[in-house]
Amino acid sequence: MMKYLQNLGKSLMLPVAVLPAAAVLMGIGYWIDPEGWGSGNVVAVFLISAGSAILDFIPILFAVGVAIGMTRAKDGPAALSGLVGYLVITTVLSTNNVANLLQIEAENVNMAFGAIENVFIGIISGLIAAALYNRYSNVKLPDALAFFSGKRLVPILTAAVMLIVSIIMLYVWPVVYTGLVTFGEAISGLGAVGAGLYGFFNRILIPTGLHHALNNVFWFDVAGINDIGNFWSGEGVKGITGMYQAGFFPIMMFGLPAAALAMYHTAKTKRKKQAASLLMAAAFASFFTGVTEPLEFSFMFLAPVLYVIHAALTGLSLFIAASFEWTAGFSFSAGLVDFFLSSRLPLANNPYMLLVQGLAFGLVYYFLFRFLIVKFDFKTPGREEDEGDEVVDAEPEADTAGKDKYAVMAETIYDALGGDENVTSVDNCATRLRLEVKDMDTVDQKRIKATGVPGVNVVGKNSIQVIVGTQVQAVAEEVHKLRKNK
Repeated sequence: MMKYLQNLGKSLMLPVAVLPAAAVLMGIGYWIDPEGWGSGNVVAVFLISAGSAILDFIPILFAVGVAIGMTRAKDGPAALSGLVGYLVITTVLSTNNVANLLQIEAENVNMAFGAIENVFIGIISGLIAAALYNRYSNVKLPDALAFFSGKRLVPILTAAVMLIVSIIMLYVWPVVYTGLVTFGEAISGLGAVGAGLYGFFNRILIPTGLHHALNNVFWFDVAGINDIGNFWSGEGVKGITGMYQAGFFPIMMFGLPAAALAMYHTAKTKRKKQAASLLMAAAFASFFTGVTEPLEFSFMFLAPVLYVIHAALTGLSLFIAASFEWTAGFSFSAGLVDFFLSSRLPLANNPYMLLVQGLAFGLVYYFLFRFLIVKFDFKTPGREEDEGDEVVDAEPEADTAGKDKYAVMAETIYDALGGDENVTSVDNCATRLRLEVKDMDTVDQKRIKATGVPGVNVVGKNSIQVIVGTQVQAVAEEVHKLRKNK
């Protein structure tokens, strides 16, 4: 199960890598024109629309990214299948369509279906598409249907399966969503403790997208709290209104960036630059704009224990801020932009104490994350099992007949593994070929090592890894060509 979650975490790196830039664009645009959201400034609308073009479609990015990452071939049809699956379920379960299915008025449709386009649905669509691709991408249909054989069959199967999933979700989704809303209403009367519980569950539910159900209870007027609206309009109680927002500032501006720094410092030497490019950009987005998804998704599946700890610390932060009645608010998210804009509002109460709290939480996040990552060897970005600490690139010689050097290496390795008769699966990570074979005794490890690769690692009865180096993608592509040609 843990390995499956780690593979899912790696799959999310592709869409997650896109998000920090989009978050910064929106944050700068909102900072330029915080009240009109671009309507009063040409530059602001340009930046906000560019960023929202990505952030507004995060579920689609995850559907495509997971479908690619969880398949062995990392093939385009898998991505298309993920997109097809997402479009099917979100269209079938859209508010207007549900009204038609249930033969009721649109205004009577459960509000859960207004939030059907979420990250959870995107990930589920990608996982289903990937599973179908891995199972059916090589199926041969009768001659009359041969056009739809193999990879072309997968999007069709995905659409059919997602119809079944849609029927199930038609009845399950409202129950789950409504249950969370009811739960939120129940804890809203617990004062500072309720704020802490809300903060914890807000983070825990982010992987599913269901945190929006809780947000509706506390931030808007579903249950009469309307924390955001009342704070910005000045209609509330100083020190109380804003309690469901204030505690997020120490986490988003200080805690998560400190966690990113800890993950960077614990990354393996050969992968520090790669880890830094993701983590530092995501940390800046969290600090400046309050958009945390790029950073949270970078470790929530790779190291789920750390994510639960992060959720608990978020709850603690909201509890502390609410207990001392330190308040600030946001209309976009709890980053520097909104802190600066809200700190002078009438209902802002000792907002600069949130910065002091943030510095303390930053220290806690950094040292706690660093200790736990090293102690338990959590596979945060830059520490994945598939990478070696001192991996060097193999430099094969080109064939005298003019073959590409990586083609020569791939051919030798594939033959030494036993070829088509023995190799059942070929995959790769950043530095290694990951292969499944029928009979490990057939593998000629000495011949593989003779190609100049740094090492060979047998990790199971039928699983073997060939450490190639950072040029592994070129070798993997040549191996895939050999399998396809044969």
